[in-house]
Amino acid sequence: MRILISAGEASGEMYGAELIDALRRLDPSIQFFGVGGERMRAAGCDTVADAKDLAVVGITEILSHLPKIWGLYQHLIREADRRKPDLAIVIDSPAFNWRVAREMKKREIPTVYYVAPQFWAWRQGRVRLIRDCIDKALVIFPFEEKFYRDRGVDATFVGHPLAELPYPTINREDYAKQFNLNPSKQWITLMPGSRVKEVRMNLATMVDAALLRSDCEYVLPVAPTLDSQFLYNQISLDKWGDDRSEIPNIHLVPESLPALYHSRAGIIASGTATVEAAMMNLPFVMVYRVSPLTYLLGKPRVKVPRFAMVNLIAGFENESEEVVPELVQHNFTAQNVVLKLNEILPDGPVRARMLAGLGRVKARLRGEGLAGAAQHPADRAAEIILGMLHGRQAL
Repeated sequence: MRILISAGEASGEMYGAELIDALRRLDPSIQFFGVGGERMRAAGCDTVADAKDLAVVGITEILSHLPKIWGLYQHLIREADRRKPDLAIVIDSPAFNWRVAREMKKREIPTVYYVAPQFWAWRQGRVRLIRDCIDKALVIFPFEEKFYRDRGVDATFVGHPLAELPYPTINREDYAKQFNLNPSKQWITLMPGSRVKEVRMNLATMVDAALLRSDCEYVLPVAPTLDSQFLYNQISLDKWGDDRSEIPNIHLVPESLPALYHSRAGIIASGTATVEAAMMNLPFVMVYRVSPLTYLLGKPRVKVPRFAMVNLIAGFENESEEVVPELVQHNFTAQNVVLKLNEILPDGPVRARMLAGLGRVKARLRGEGLAGAAQHPADRAAEIILGMLHGRQAL
């Protein structure tokens, strides 16, 4: 059996790799090809296009990348026609992947959307694109199943893949030695986003906040979609202008989870990284900024009261609950970030409430109460997908 799998961005590529591993455990003979990155290639996917080339953010920013994205799309469809997959899986990246799904529908290839688009947050009318092109939606947030089912989509909540992340095994002392950190100081993790445009919009203010709280040390994980030298240049440019000889207090590291696990707090851009921070029980301040034009065009379409995913999940049962503070667009200033950090760094009621809220979010994302609750979400998804494959073979 052959599966087309299309994942864009760092998070989607990670979920794709986990899903490939889960499917291979059930049936080692399945072959995979499509759009992905290093993790999916390591899992055994023949990538005909790289996920990095789809990692574009913002309404206005996408326009300049359209020719390249259109070329990747056409190449993928040609490969699908040549290889004739038995099933297609698309992961996140709706602007690209619903078009892939539409082409698969024309070819009568069953298609699964794993990590369905967040159309509940904005442009809810676009659910029809999923309803018309997708055979099964496997959703990772608990409130999404009802949202999609109410609109005619066959959706099943399988749990969030990040909810089963194991804690890192490296201890704090060894981690400090490895990355030249001072173990006696409090560490704060900076995560400005996994795309170049996000970093350019968010990192400078994070660095300014770090200057205001110079008593802490800062850890900046390098996303797989980014280049370390690019981050070094951004940090040193923000701090020292043309003098890039030194980057005090900010340490680049290769992985996010150990940084989050051993830090005291985080400054985290809206997105998957906020869920990672919650899974590592890290109190944090959520921040985000886009270009003024993108914000102006996008704000009227937003249908949810909050931006941070942990707040949306908590609000599923209690709309008034806010687990983490949100600083978006003009509210995202270094001074505001530090004010919020000053509340959550010390032990006390604010930090305790946040930790309790993060714990509730983690339990919901694990899918507690689901059948087979001990399973990893990717394993639940793989069982459903394999059932669809076997059903197609029986026809």
